[in-house]
Amino acid sequence: MTEGAVKFYNRMKNFGFIHGDDGTDYFVHASGLKAGTAIDEGDRVSFTPATGDKGPKAENVEKI
Repeated sequence: MTEGAVKFYNRMKNFGFIHGDDGTDYFVHASGLKAGTAIDEGDRVSFTPATGDKGPKAENVEKI
């Protein structure tokens, strides 16, 4: 698991970005959030990094 902070998240469009502690920005979609998890800008999160069609993405995202 990797940790980071939510850089931006648009609940209307169900996507955003997480800035990982490793310096990488990860795309996050609502489908990548663990059940019952809601995130907002500035939240600290843990996630599983993965490779998406257009670059790094976050899966299994949950607040810490």
